[in-house]
Parts: sequence; structure tokens; C-alpha cells
Amino acid sequence: MRSSMEKILVVGAGFMGSGIAQVCAQKGNLVFLTDAERSAIDNAINGIRWSLGRLAEKGSIKESPETVLKRIIPQYSIQKANEADWIIEAVPELEDLKKNLFAELDSIAPSKTIIASNTSSIPISSLAAATGRPDRVLGLHFFGPVPLMRLVEVVKGELTSDEVFERGAAFAVSLGKIPVRVTRDIPGFVMNRIFTAAFREALDLVDKGIVSPAEVDIGMREGYGWKAGPFEIADNAGLDTIELIGKALASLGEGQLSPKGDLLTRMLKEGKLGKKTGKGFYCYDSAGRRLPGQASFS
Repeated sequence: MRSSMEKILVVGAGFMGSGIAQVCAQKGNLVFLTDAERSAIDNAINGIRWSLGRLAEKGSIKESPETVLKRIIPQYSIQKANEADWIIEAVPELEDLKKNLFAELDSIAPSKTIIASNTSSIPISSLAAATGRPDRVLGLHFFGPVPLMRLVEVVKGELTSDEVFERGAAFAVSLGKIPVRVTRDIPGFVMNRIFTAAFREALDLVDKGIVSPAEVDIGMREGYGWKAGPFEIADNAGLDTIELIGKALASLGEGQLSPKGDLLTRMLKEGKLGKKTGKGFYCYDSAGRRLPGQASFS
């Protein structure tokens, strides 16, 4: 059973890590937020303050933004792993980077600590093998923007204990999330395999000039009930992240799920990474609000 406040170390202060830190703090937990880049932590805190302010304006949170923020403590190393109940890794989708980090975290954290990865494509068992506690490693794959999206994939590695797996699901529920239990550790898990297959075909159709991104997104929303279309989702996630996921899946023998053609590569070379750079499949203002029109693909 969970105590009223747990200590959570979130490693990685980007779009996903900052969102995870926010929801953990909103639910009364003490959060240590760290990143290799100090500027990333500063940006994360500013973004969380803005997000909490919006939620407060809508009456979606009972506490003041500053009260919640006091439970998020910036850190400039991972040393707080030594007192964390949970560690959630949210660094870029690079397997070697994650494995090295897991080994280092394992050497610092108490034996009781559960180490979770927010990876969306890399097998949990591979990351767990870098530690001496594979039974206490699992996947907690959040969906962004984390404060708004309720889904969390809870992924069981080959050696994850049943107890830790169920604790992961309960932890997700405690954050106000809906857990989807993934009992077999496969590349891309469940939701990303479904999404990447859809995005691959949508991207190919756009690249061939058959349809526009906006029309695909409208079609998926109106015809299939998606809340957001594949190109809207990709812009939110970051096209660089989408590329990393595709490469990770290809390296694991799942090339059929990687993006077709070179449209994505061309956009990345032009610096069109999605919402975070103001241009992707759509254009955005400095606050991340979508502007009329689309980014050029040529």
C-alpha cells in the first residue's frame, strides 16, 4: 500500500519528464527532477508553472500552483536516487544512454526502490539487464501531454515480479491515470505499435501527394473517433522523437513499423520538429497554440 507521500526521482526534464514530475507533485508526492542540462530543468519548471496556472484558471486543481511547485525540487545530479521510492527515467530513446543510466541508478538506489522507464519502444528486459534488480524494473509509458492524457502502459519485463507489476498499475491509478497492463515485453509495446503502423501509412500517403496532413487528421477524428489525428500526435510528441522510435524499432527487427519515405528526414533537416520548434506538420505560436496553415514539406 502506498504512503500519502512518496519520494520520486524523475530523470529527464523534457516534455515527458516535466509532465510526469507535474502529475506526481499534483498528487502530493515529493519529486526530485533532474537533467543533464541545467537549462532543461529551468525550462521545465517554467513550463510546469504555466501548466499549473492554466489548470488553476479552469478550476482543475485545488491547490495553488506555487504549493504544487514546492514539491518539485530541481536536482543537478542523480544522487537523490539514494532516497527515492520510485525512479522514473524519461531521457531520449537511445538504448545505450538508458542502459548506462540504469546501471548508475542501480548502484545508488536502495534495494527497495522500483526503477521505471518511460520508454515507448525499447524492451524493458534490455534495460533491466543493466541492473542487479531486474525484478524491480518495469515500464511506465506515459502519453503526452502527461497532465492531460490519462493513459499509461504498464509493461512487465521478462523478470519483473508480479508484485512490482501490480504496484506499477496501482501507482498509475494513484496519479489519476488509467493503466493498460502489457504482460509481454515486445518492441514498441502495444499502443506505439498500433500508432506507428497508422503513422507510417499516413506519412506515405502525404509524401506521395495523395492527401494532406490536415485531411488525414480530420478523417481519423471524424471517421474513427480519435481525439487527435496522427500528424497532430506526431507534432506534440516531437518529430525527432518519432524518428528515434522508428530507428529503435528497426534495430530490434521491427522495420515494418518505421516511417516510409524520406519526408520525415527532410523535415528534421529543416528543423521542423513539431510544436517545440513552432513548425512541424502544422505551425504554432510561442505558446504552442496552433496557427492556421501548415508547414511546407518541400
